[in-house]
Parts: sequence; C-alpha cells; structure tokens
Amino acid sequence: MRKLYYMGLEPYKARYTLQLQDWNTAVFDARGIDYVVVPGETLSNDQAIVTGQVLDAHGRTYFGMSQLMNLIRMMKAGELTHEDVIYFEDMFQPGIESLPYIMDQIDPGLRPRIFVRCLAQSIDPDDFVHVWGMAGWMGHYEKMVDSFVSGVLATNEEMVMHMKIAGWKAPIYNISGLAFGKTEVQSRVASIKPFNERKHRVVFSARWDQEKQPDFYMDLIEAWHSQPGLEEVEFCVCSGGKLKSNSDSYMQRTRDLVSRGLLTIYEDLEKNEYYNIVNDSRVVFNCALQDWVSNTVSEADALGCNVLYPAYRSFPETFANDHSRLYVPWSIGDAMDKLEALLDRPHPAMGAISDYNNGTINRIIDILQGDGEDLLRMSTDYRKHTREYKY
Repeated sequence: MRKLYYMGLEPYKARYTLQLQDWNTAVFDARGIDYVVVPGETLSNDQAIVTGQVLDAHGRTYFGMSQLMNLIRMMKAGELTHEDVIYFEDMFQPGIESLPYIMDQIDPGLRPRIFVRCLAQSIDPDDFVHVWGMAGWMGHYEKMVDSFVSGVLATNEEMVMHMKIAGWKAPIYNISGLAFGKTEVQSRVASIKPFNERKHRVVFSARWDQEKQPDFYMDLIEAWHSQPGLEEVEFCVCSGGKLKSNSDSYMQRTRDLVSRGLLTIYEDLEKNEYYNIVNDSRVVFNCALQDWVSNTVSEADALGCNVLYPAYRSFPETFANDHSRLYVPWSIGDAMDKLEALLDRPHPAMGAISDYNNGTINRIIDILQGDGEDLLRMSTDYRKHTREYKY
C-alpha cells in the first residue's frame, strides 16, 4: 500500500464518531502509514442527531457526498494509483457508485483498491433499516457495493455468517472488534477510580431504541427492587443527547420509573461527562439485540467498570466466552445473579476486552496492506472460528 485514503464519519457529540478519526490517525502515525484524511462538509455545527436514530439522515448523506466530491477531485488529478487503498468507515456511503463508474473507464494503473467496514446494514434483522422500511432498496445497494470492492470488513464471526447467507461475494474479513483508542479514553478522566470507592450504580448507555431492548432493562430494574435483601443500587441511562426512542411506549414507561425513583436519566452528556459517570460506577449493563461488539464495553472496561452483556450474537466472541460476564439472553434471574456479583468486586479479567479492541485498527491496517489473510473468511468452514478464544 503506497497511500491510504481514509473516508471517516462525521463527528457527533452523542456517538463514538467524535473520537473515531483520532483513534485511527494515531495508529496510522504509529505504523508510519502515508495517509490522507478525505474531508467532508458538515451540514450544521450542532453535532446532533435530529432525523433518524444512529446518524443524522441529512447530515450523514451530506457529509458522505461531499467527501466523495473531494475524493473524485483527487482521482481526476491523478493522485490515486492501483497501489493505493480507499478505506470507508461505513459501507453505506452516498455517492459511492461514482467509483466503479469512474474506474471502469480509466487506466487500470489508476484504480485503487477499496475496502468498506460494515456496521450492520440489511443483513442485520434488528438494524434500523428494517425499523424504517429501507431493506428493499438497501439490499440492492449492498449488492452493488459487494460487486466492486476489494474487501468488506466484518466486526465479528456472527456478522460474517449474516453476510454469507446474504450471498455477498466480495472477500470478507473479520476484524473481530471495533476501532478503539484505550489511552485516549483513559486520558479523559483524572484517574481511574478504585472499584471499592465507586457508587453502587448500574449504567445503561446504548440507544433507547427497540433493538437495544430498554424494556428488558426496565424489567430488570423492577425485579431488582422487588427482591428483599438486595442492596440499594442506582440504575441509570446515559445519553449524549436528549433521551429519545423509536417507541413511545418505552418513553412512557421510562417516565413512570423515574417518577417512582427507580431510574435516573443523565442526558445531553458531553463525552467527558459520560466517562466520569462510568468512572464512578460499578457495572455497565447491556441487553441489545445487535451491538456487533459495542464501543460501550470497551469504554467501560478501559475505565475500570465491570460489564454485563447477553450471551448473544457477537458478545460471546467479544467477551472471549466469559460466562461470568455473559448472561442467558432474556433471563432476568441469570442477569440479576451475575449483576449482584459484579456489583461486589472487580472482575479479574477487567481490561482484557479493551486491550483487544485497542488492537482492532492494527488488524484493519494489516488487511489493507495485504497481510491479513488469517482474518479472511472465504472458505466453506468459516463457522469453525466461532468457538475460538480471540485473546
């Protein structure tokens, strides 16, 4: 790879994208990569998700198309060659069809390799594209991208499986994690607070949408408070913006739990404010159907907070099959038993998850440089990797 052209995501206060570019470029610099961060233009400066739930619908498309305009200008000037790589942080990139349209008509020596990272897409039955009825056209878009890219990066073995049964043909690689910068995250708090000095607090930091199952978390809260003899615990939800949901019923129930003193809401949080809450909490709890690893687990683990997630889809791989921090999906009883233990003392493997995800960008670079064949998942026995301990 002569030069890397990095197509990042626009920054949002409420999302990890605020730090994503810095995490990547720090590793690019450490590895001595010659790279260009292809700029995009933001539609507004409020860094807020106004339309949609994952990234702002107008902002995402505007930023993505402006990036493509800048990239095409560089291609027109002859700056890119077949020795270069274009790396997209998201498989959905408005305007990406410009690339095969151009490359099919230019000299092969000017055709860079293209890699895209899949964040979920229509292959995920719980992704927001299904909530909003986008799957019909999105599936066609994915097949188009699949037809011309040099590789698709999956975050875990379960995502690989979904890509396979969708019939994708491009080379699929499992980077087994999400981009993460452990040192950068830890630098945002004064110091990691000792576990026994932390509040008996449980944090829910996923979006408050149906695929994250906030109803299960609220079931857990009510079950905990109905059991005599259990310690006093603050259950909370943290949000980078005003708390909202794609289901009105969740918000009604949320208001009820808040009025009864069973749930605390921390909203409109700056990133450092959120990290300070986690740094003074004992457990980050998750019950999502599809986080496909989850940045929240890396952040909590890096900040000395225990983590409790369901043994579902990507999470066993993320946790290296650690039964003590994975509960039986939809089992309130098992979740409560494990939560009680994790509120009491720090887990002996704390730090291992964030350490492994801290290496994800290096695994991506290996693939882009042509050195990641051990991460390629094109054989018919690709499912054998699901039982592996990755660290």
